[in-house]
Amino acid sequence: MTSRAESAGTDAGRTGDFQHRGAFFSSAEELRGRVLPRLRAALDSGDRAILAVAPRTRAALLAGLPAADAAAVERVDRRDLYDAPGRTLAALHRRARAEHPRPVLVVGEPPMPVEDPMRLREWHRLDSVLTHALAGTRMRLLCLHDERVLPERVRSDVRRTHPVLLARGDEYGSPDYVDPAAFSAPDAARPLPAPAGEQRSLRIGPDLASLRTAVGELAEKAEVPRERLGDLVLAANELAANVVEHGGGTGTLTLWRSPGWVVCDVADRGGGLLDPLCGYRPTEPVSPRGYGLWITRQVCDFMEISGGANGTLVRAHFRV
Repeated sequence: MTSRAESAGTDAGRTGDFQHRGAFFSSAEELRGRVLPRLRAALDSGDRAILAVAPRTRAALLAGLPAADAAAVERVDRRDLYDAPGRTLAALHRRARAEHPRPVLVVGEPPMPVEDPMRLREWHRLDSVLTHALAGTRMRLLCLHDERVLPERVRSDVRRTHPVLLARGDEYGSPDYVDPAAFSAPDAARPLPAPAGEQRSLRIGPDLASLRTAVGELAEKAEVPRERLGDLVLAANELAANVVEHGGGTGTLTLWRSPGWVVCDVADRGGGLLDPLCGYRPTEPVSPRGYGLWITRQVCDFMEISGGANGTLVRAHFRV
């Protein structure tokens, strides 16, 4: 990616239908049986075909294609596409817009970090919202999951976040699929863990210019790397602006470090932001508002939202 944030507008209009499918595999034979017929069909139709999978998966798939077909498949580094949930959505949105009206098939292998509940939950949340967030595009997204390395609890959430599944060459509606709002609803009222380590806080008020300066000073004291400073200040500004406009006008920003991360909490007492999916729905290009959380999702690595009628807490994580 050349930029951490993009506009939420789209030129694609509302023609065509986004398709989101999940596929489990436990062998190279199963993998090729699930994927190769769809890759060949896309290439035969003149559609764009993209692979963003692990090296071993890519090698297994390309080995099953004729040389000319394998050369026609675009290869994208999996780590680039699946950099962070907000940036992944923006990259898919950007590609769908760039290819329109040409259909594009993306075969991806999303990360499932089973060792980190927060990161795992946020990747599942992205999968859940994709069908709504990319509605109207002509993208077909096929998400691959190696069931040899995934525990049942993870496979269960894959079934809940993909409306269509593939098995033995057939596709069927997932009986466990749930609407994105229902999937994320339990998290809205889930208290987030208390900050760990030394905390630095400041009050949020209507003077956002002063707040940006103060966040920069806090970040310097917290030894935030320079390459993440701009992302942190931008995210803090957008979240604070939301507090001023929708969260009762005042709030608190708290910054702290954990191994490998800088974390920024923005809390208000107005309870105006209760949807864990905020920032995952691209704003229409004619709308003058609603870009802040879309941008924030892209400049931070993970963003959690928790709260209720008495207040909202947004937690932005920055990898350092």
